[in-house]
Amino acid sequence: MATYPYFEPESEAKLAYIRLADRADLPEDVRARTSGMEAIYTIHAADGQVLALTNDRDKAFMLARMNEMRPVSVH
Repeated sequence: MATYPYFEPESEAKLAYIRLADRADLPEDVRARTSGMEAIYTIHAADGQVLALTNDRDKAFMLARMNEMRPVSVH
């Protein structure tokens, strides 16, 4: 079996899942505060918990890395 350094099982880093949010799935108060944004990206923990929202995909990846997480895109 091949091993890939990015996904070493013994790694201390946590994965962060980045995805484009469907505005209809967001709570009403969040939709109100994010009106006017063209896109909203969510950063999720491995258990699905939403950790943060941002209006820029690159910023979402940067935020995850700044918090010692390894971001991956979810489609």
